[in-house]
Amino acid sequence: MTKIELVITDIKEKIATVTYTSGTRLPSVRAAAASYGFSPSTIVEAYERLQTEGIIYSRPGAGFYMAETTAPLTLTDIGPNLDREVDPLWVSRQALEPSDNALKPGCGWLPPDWLFEEGMRRGLRQAAKADITVISEYATPLGLLELRQLLTRRMAGLDISAEPSQVILTESGTQAIDLILRFLLTPGDTVIVDDPCYFNFRALLRAHRVKVIGVSYTPTGPDVDAFAAVIKEHKPRLYITNAAIHNPTGATLSPATAYRVLQLAQASGLYIIEDDIFADFEVKPAPRLAALDSLSNVFYIGSFSKTLSASLRCGYIAAPNQWVESLLDLKIATGFGGGQLAAAVVLSALTDSGYRKHMSAIHKRLADARVQTISRLARLGIEPWLTPQAGMFLWCRLPDNNSATGIAKRCLSQGVVLAPGNAFSQSKSAESFMRFNVAQMSHPKIFEVLVESLD
Repeated sequence: MTKIELVITDIKEKIATVTYTSGTRLPSVRAAAASYGFSPSTIVEAYERLQTEGIIYSRPGAGFYMAETTAPLTLTDIGPNLDREVDPLWVSRQALEPSDNALKPGCGWLPPDWLFEEGMRRGLRQAAKADITVISEYATPLGLLELRQLLTRRMAGLDISAEPSQVILTESGTQAIDLILRFLLTPGDTVIVDDPCYFNFRALLRAHRVKVIGVSYTPTGPDVDAFAAVIKEHKPRLYITNAAIHNPTGATLSPATAYRVLQLAQASGLYIIEDDIFADFEVKPAPRLAALDSLSNVFYIGSFSKTLSASLRCGYIAAPNQWVESLLDLKIATGFGGGQLAAAVVLSALTDSGYRKHMSAIHKRLADARVQTISRLARLGIEPWLTPQAGMFLWCRLPDNNSATGIAKRCLSQGVVLAPGNAFSQSKSAESFMRFNVAQMSHPKIFEVLVESLD
């Protein structure tokens, strides 16, 4: 990328994240040249190209200003001009593309034959025999009562106290997060994410045109000193994180870190979204922010795509009482009534006598796969950042500062889809890291391709 293109890209990023809004005066040519470390002629050329595109305009003697019209949102234009291999949306699209031959150790789900197939089939048969309304009518605004009652009982096992009236069923965990973001945020707000974090958090926040700041994640949770410093300097509106098993690191939040984070959040009025999508993979329960906070400033969300089915979409929000009605209005405005079928099948599967036994088998299967994968990666000089207690992910450091982006490119050409570190990192500091899904690592070709792709 040329210097001129770098300036143009940076200005477009500031527009997309609402750092620059309509009518904003841009730095003078001299000030911009000093800021970027480029020559004034480079800035002049960049500004002229932006004028040609209608993005900025000049006022003789007064400088350059943002145009009054806003260009349509293109998510791939927000953020640094990265190789698509390390872009969150690119990673998701490659992992979701149907292919009989592609191997996907970079994806975030279990293989189909690991899921609770028999329980889901029984649930579908049961739903097919149910009242006609289950397969024909909209759901109530909150969603199926029996499933919401079950979810509150499951939450109680994690010391989260919630009433069914506080639980809103959604079409997915992603929709649950999106509804909360729509409710809480306006363009230009600041949001804290873990660094690294689940890459779709970052992609979704882009769509809401907010400022995102990463806080380093440690083996026991976010770096609390850095967390406190960000709160003090930037006055963020929201923090979004995983509960239980962290994605991508596999780390577990410690009680001490959980208490400190919650203290900081409560003192500053910071809201928290706690995504507990991996709850059923836990072997030993970790503390939940929603339990410590009693659902005061914490929105607790989850779904069932990782253990039951990614095809039958169903998620939920457990929300503070005072925000339930507003969230319901947003749910209706953006998705109307939702469906009953998915919730009915999920309820049947979760209450199936075989589900608990199935998940116990998955725990053991993942533990075995974790040991085998760590051993096989070690032969390539690839070491885990930590050895997780549970879950499917290994966050690994590549040997000799190998580029995860370069490896991902080379492996993709041979039909292996990986998840390189910078897709998860807000600071772009994880270029030598890769996330591996141990449940998707059994095929020997993956390791053969990795050997060939390492520098």
